Amino acid sequence: MSLSQKIAGELPFLRRYARALSGSQARGDAMVKQALEKALADETLKNSLAGERDALYRVFHLVLDERGTSSQAASTDDTKEASALAKLDAIADQTRQALLLTTVEGFNTEQAARIMGIDADTVEKLNQAAIAKIDAEQRTSVLVIEDEPMIQMQLEDLVLSLGHEISGTATTKDEAVKSVEANRPGLILADIQLADGSSGLDAVKDIMEIAEIPVVFITAYPERLLTGDRVEPTYLVTKPFREETVKASISQALFFG
Repeated sequence: MSLSQKIAGELPFLRRYARALSGSQARGDAMVKQALEKALADETLKNSLAGERDALYRVFHLVLDERGTSSQAASTDDTKEASALAKLDAIADQTRQALLLTTVEGFNTEQAARIMGIDADTVEKLNQAAIAKIDAEQRTSVLVIEDEPMIQMQLEDLVLSLGHEISGTATTKDEAVKSVEANRPGLILADIQLADGSSGLDAVKDIMEIAEIPVVFITAYPERLLTGDRVEPTYLVTKPFREETVKASISQALFFG
C-alpha cells in the first residue's frame, strides 16, 4: 500500500477526531489540512506517516500543540461559536483528547500517550477526570431514533444510566419529527438507516427546522458519511459500538450544544 493510500484510508477518522475535538467541521478540517501540509513539507514527518495508525494522529497533535484548539476564538463574530470556543478555553484540552482517543478512536492507553506526547499514567488520570466530568454533565432528555429493538433498548439503558431522561423513541423519520414536535429533547441519538427505508439524516434535517438540537449519529458505515463532499455529522459513532464511545460522544455533543 502506498503512503497516499494509507493516509486516504485513515483520513476520515482523523477528521472525525478533529471535529469532535473542536466542535466544528470547518475548524476540524482546517486543523487536519494544516497537519498534512506540515507533514508533507517535512521529510522526517512525512516518512513517519508510514508507521502505525497512530503516526498520523501524532503529526496532527504536533500542529494542535502549536495552535491550540481554540486559537480562532478572538476572530469569530458568531455568538454561538464564540461561546463554544470560550468553553474550550475553560477546560483542560488534554482531558478531552485522552477521552476521545481511547474511546471514540479506539487507541489503547500506550498509543494515546504516544500521540499526545505524555506518559500512559497521565492518560489514565485524564480519562478518569473526563469520566467524572461526564457524570457531572447537565442532565437532559434524549430522543432515540433507532429501528433495531435490541440496540434501541441498549441506548435507552445507557442514556438512563448517565442520569438523562428519554423524551421518546422513533423508528422512522416521521415518528422522529412528531416526537420532537410533541416533546422537545435536549439531545438526539440517531441511526442512519431506518425501518421504512427513510434516513436518520433526513429526519434530523427536518427536526433542525423545528429546533437546533445536538445530535450523535450511529452507523455501521461511517466512511460513507466522512467523505468531505458535503456537510457531515460532527459526532459519529460506529456500529457495533462500545458504550464508552457513546458516552464520550454524548458528553462532547452536550458540551458544545
